[in-house]
Amino acid sequence: MKYQAVIGLEIHTELNTRTKMFCSCSNNPEEKRPNFNICPVCTGQPGVLPVINGEAVKKVIKTGLALNCQIPEYSKFDRKNYFYPDLPKGYQISQYDKPLCLNGFLNINGEKIKIRRIHLEEDTGRLVHPEKADYSLVDFNRAGLPLMELVTEPEITSGKEARQFAEELQMILRHLNVSRADMEKGQLRVEVNISLSQNKNLGTKVEIKNLNSFRAVEQAIDYEIERQAGLLDKGEKIIQETRGWDDVKEITFSQRGKEESHDYRYFPEPDLPSLHFTKKEIIEIKKELPELPQEKRERFSEQYRLPSNEIEIFIQNKELNDYFEDVSSRFTKKDKKPFKLAANYLLSEIPAAAKALQIVNYQISDKISSQNFADFIVLIFEGKTSSKIAKMVLAEMFKSSKTASQIIEEKGLVQISDENELEKIINQVVSKNPKVIADYKKGKTNTFQFLVGQIMGQTKGKANPQVVNHLLTKILGRL
Repeated sequence: MKYQAVIGLEIHTELNTRTKMFCSCSNNPEEKRPNFNICPVCTGQPGVLPVINGEAVKKVIKTGLALNCQIPEYSKFDRKNYFYPDLPKGYQISQYDKPLCLNGFLNINGEKIKIRRIHLEEDTGRLVHPEKADYSLVDFNRAGLPLMELVTEPEITSGKEARQFAEELQMILRHLNVSRADMEKGQLRVEVNISLSQNKNLGTKVEIKNLNSFRAVEQAIDYEIERQAGLLDKGEKIIQETRGWDDVKEITFSQRGKEESHDYRYFPEPDLPSLHFTKKEIIEIKKELPELPQEKRERFSEQYRLPSNEIEIFIQNKELNDYFEDVSSRFTKKDKKPFKLAANYLLSEIPAAAKALQIVNYQISDKISSQNFADFIVLIFEGKTSSKIAKMVLAEMFKSSKTASQIIEEKGLVQISDENELEKIINQVVSKNPKVIADYKKGKTNTFQFLVGQIMGQTKGKANPQVVNHLLTKILGRL
């Protein structure tokens, strides 16, 4: 390329603490009643004093440790001064030169994307713009929620890589249980700083604000690279500014000139004490870290031998992941275990059965216990039931709490494995299909599966497939 994209991300995450950042108001992002979870502190009334939410501080440190950050022994809060209608105090309590986390990284496709800092601040309120009205309303329910901001170094080079970084970060945040990080609900918001360099000369930086989907992150960056390259090709200058993203038109648009840090007139927050951490305290927090997505990928690949696309589904769905691991722990044989079969049924057959029964928004663990499902998988794995019968049994298991063995017994679905009985049925099928037999003798091997289908149909799917294949091969060999 003629130009090299230089991209840095600023990612804001609303933490899922019980209360707000500096007061005891409920942190409930689902609250629909405007200005309900508010108090004199989070609405910035005169004479009130903030109190630091220790749970929020711990969650930021936990995130920093998961992202390979250094945790300084000293940190403090600062005032960031600017006016906006939904900023009740006229300033925001944030962090400037002494953040909670420094110098981390996240691996994306084998490349380390460096993280400059992670700091903690309070969120603003929310403006509501009634349709066809000439005024706006302010809802302060969100004001004062604990907001974590992560800033990367400008080391990302494409929209795709930026999207992958944001997606991986979301999974980590969910594994840590520090946030649901739902972009549609504004719990994870991405801002992009992007410039184009030529001959190692850095270009003018442009910021794209409040991207609320992974798709928007990738598309906005790709569009902005093309826009800036077009201007440079025409000999025009890039203006340092803040731009928005239009999801409908799929273009960025100018919003305002870009502020610099000195425009905010930062100074230490006089109403809050500084924070001091001992090495022992950090070690104790680190002990609480769960298994992270990359560690899980490596373990699932080695332990369960699953393909990467299936592993990603389990990583992204905690309930499904926990159920699969519980099921897998119940396979008792020491040698071969049906992990792949269990994963296939969970990811393919279970959704198909639920759809056929018109069951939506279900929790699999509420429908079928992990022990029952494990026993069901073992029956298939050991060839004690056919795939056709298994689908019938699975549908019945969805509707009742009965085990697979009980359903097979009650419904008369016991698999036929007796060789004498199956040999009689196979001989009948062979005698009824002389043309197919003749074609088989001429080398048309696909006729074998036709005959198997006829046998399975005559036994209503109850015939043991392995026994059928063995006997049919033997009988055809004698003809």
